[in-house]
Formats: sequence, C-alpha cells, structure tokens
Amino acid sequence: MRSSLAAATALTMLYLASPAAVQASPIEGNWKADDGKSVIQFYPCGAQMCGKIARFLVPEPAGGARDTENPEKALRNRKLLGLRIFWNLAPRGTRFKGKGYSPEDGRNFNAEVWREGNVLKVKGCVLVICRTASFTRV
Repeated sequence: MRSSLAAATALTMLYLASPAAVQASPIEGNWKADDGKSVIQFYPCGAQMCGKIARFLVPEPAGGARDTENPEKALRNRKLLGLRIFWNLAPRGTRFKGKGYSPEDGRNFNAEVWREGNVLKVKGCVLVICRTASFTRV
C-alpha cells in the first residue's frame, strides 16, 4: 500500500512539475520561397511576427505584380511587392502560429512557421488541406 501511495505521489509530482519552457527558434530575416520567385521578410510587428514580400527574383510585369486573384475586387489592383502575407504569428511551443495569405490563389490560411536548422518551414492549411513549403535563408 505504501509503495503504491509513494508511486502515485511521485507521478503526481512529475505531472505538476513545470517543464522547461520550449521556445520557437527565431524566424526573423529574409527567406527565399521554395518556388524561387520571391523573398519573404519576416519581421516583428508588435508582440508577434509578420511576413511580407520583400522582393521578386523573377521579372515583374510592367507596372508591377498585382493581387489579381484577390476575392475582393477592390484589392485586385494593389501591388504585391511589400504586401504583408503573414500576420499574427505568435510563438506556440517550437512554432509560430497565425494567419497567411496566398496571392497566387487569393486565399487566407492558417499558418505555422518554424525552423529546422537553416530551413524555414511554412505550413498553410485551408480547412483540412495543408501544404508545407521549405524556405531558405537569403
């Protein structure tokens, strides 16, 4: 009886003990998108992180690339260069979780961003369909 009480007490103490805080690796900086077409800059915005299209690695059309796939007609003429496409990225364990926007198809998505060494992983999910891309440091 005493050994089971001691075991239960030990398990309870382990359960209640505060684990070491696990922090997300920094994502700030410039990262080349996996399609090789653009550089995304992740930067602090308030207490969270954001990401914008910092530059294109392919020629833009005359007048600049536009947000032509946006579901809101009023936004279809805005320039993509400098457009914030990640926002509200807050650290949650080893990852940053927030929102994202894909100018290629005009969709918002739930975003997760994390580092694996020198690679930045970006996971986007719309409903139950997810895609993960690997960005490289510029």
